[in-house]
Amino acid sequence: MAIFEDVSAQMKDALKAKDEARLAALRGIRAAFLNECKKDNSTTLSDETAIGLLRKLEKQRQESIDAFTDAGRPERADAERAELAVIRTFLPQLADEATTRRWVEEAIAASGATSGKEIGKVMGALMKAHKGELDAGRAREIAMQMLGA
Repeated sequence: MAIFEDVSAQMKDALKAKDEARLAALRGIRAAFLNECKKDNSTTLSDETAIGLLRKLEKQRQESIDAFTDAGRPERADAERAELAVIRTFLPQLADEATTRRWVEEAIAASGATSGKEIGKVMGALMKAHKGELDAGRAREIAMQMLGA
């Protein structure tokens, strides 16, 4: 089942189960999906597009958790954590440190990069081959370490 349809189905289940927290999170996800659909008048989204939107929502929730924690609002941070947990159920697992390191080594070899100034080449090759499978921030840090920058 595609992610778009899965969110709708789980939303119905949460409604029947009267799980308000899960329902609120699923409604937020579905709203983001529908806003994306409106851009080109489509009726559904590809899983690749849905995953991109979910990654964006994941990042927003993480930033909100940090902000609420810093502001001394633990109850709001907990609500954001609950939404983040629901969002992550739809996301594929990102590559671990060892796999990311191996992919970065391959991208460095393929791009011929020799210094930190060429990080763009490495990241371009890496994202072309493994977009959506790795944490780009972690990959960039590893690449910078390997290139000695």
